[in-house]
Amino acid sequence: MDARRTTVRDMRRANRSVLLTRIWLDGPLSRHELGQSTALSLASVSNLVGEMINEGLVEEAGSVESDGGRPRVLLRVAPGYGYLVGADVGETRVQVELFDLSMTALAKAEYPIAATGPDPERVAAHLRHGLAAVTEQAGVDPAAVLGFGVAVAGTVERTADAVVHAQTLGWDGVPLGAMLRADVPVHVDNGAKTLGQAEMWFGAGRGVRHAVVALVGSGVGASVVADGVGYRGAHSSAGEWGHTTIVYGGRRCRCGNLGCLEAYVGAEAVLDRFRQANRGRPAPGADEETAFGELLRSTSGTAAKVIDETVGYLGAGVANLVNLFNPERVVLGGWAGLALGERHLPAIRAATARHALRQPYAQTSIELCRLGPDAVAMGAATLPMTRLLRDGGVPRDPAARPSPAWGPARRH
Repeated sequence: MDARRTTVRDMRRANRSVLLTRIWLDGPLSRHELGQSTALSLASVSNLVGEMINEGLVEEAGSVESDGGRPRVLLRVAPGYGYLVGADVGETRVQVELFDLSMTALAKAEYPIAATGPDPERVAAHLRHGLAAVTEQAGVDPAAVLGFGVAVAGTVERTADAVVHAQTLGWDGVPLGAMLRADVPVHVDNGAKTLGQAEMWFGAGRGVRHAVVALVGSGVGASVVADGVGYRGAHSSAGEWGHTTIVYGGRRCRCGNLGCLEAYVGAEAVLDRFRQANRGRPAPGADEETAFGELLRSTSGTAAKVIDETVGYLGAGVANLVNLFNPERVVLGGWAGLALGERHLPAIRAATARHALRQPYAQTSIELCRLGPDAVAMGAATLPMTRLLRDGGVPRDPAARPSPAWGPARRH
């Protein structure tokens, strides 16, 4: 193969990737704005944008007045070029959502998980059913789905089989990617990391380069972003914030260790602490989320004491993030984190201030996740979109004939 042709082709793909990423994240944008922000010549911008318009990947989206010249045409990624499916594998339910390329949610399917916990085979079955269900609900041709992103607890080996190690769930080397072999590309990652990607791109983390996005649900995790890049560690297990020790020799965590942060602020642990303080009587509710909400709304002194302690532990945990990473912003998310933060954010900030060093705390803001409880699934849906952006919107094998998923999608 001609090395020069390969280099030119790779450079063209890289330039398409830069333009497509900028249009998707910051659009609608004009060709002039794209040239200014990417340092590509106007001729290159016009040429590559013209290609993507002809392919149906990019479309015109109105115009704006220019300084004394003709109006500038705005460009955006065509929402119907393809579709993205994201799934949040939680400990109480599996949630699957379908999005167009503007990240508008078009369909959702939910499957409850038995109280005994998420069995890998049952989870895989829910995911397969959910993928079929959301495409059918939205009337989308399955061939137009660009990929299926799945967010899970624990560490994910970044291999074709996407092997999951989730100690708290009893998942030891579960090849979830292999179990989900489908007609669309499957991408699996840790749920805190997908939450982090969604919030950095579309939510409370947008506009900052150094951030920590914290997920508090049944379990606890975090996504660390340094200079705009997610930090994964040597083997993608960075961010297991919930399993940092907050109390030496303290409560036993689900991972088997003592004194983990998750054993004090994870929803399951908070409800267990309340039950113990309430003489064995649990908070009312048919499931964990309902019971946690009832606990937050309770006027009993026991409930108030448990919540106050939880706020203190959470503030100490956030202070550790502030001291370790010196972020510009800490974003608190996850269904339990949002529920707690919506009622007690000032107290969480105050508890953080008590435990953090003064200067890094003064340089940090603490905010709630802006994308709501579905942010993990949305972040999972961005996993296949990340590949599309990286590849400049063209198939990885340039000799291969594009499949229907790489052309304009069709609705039935």
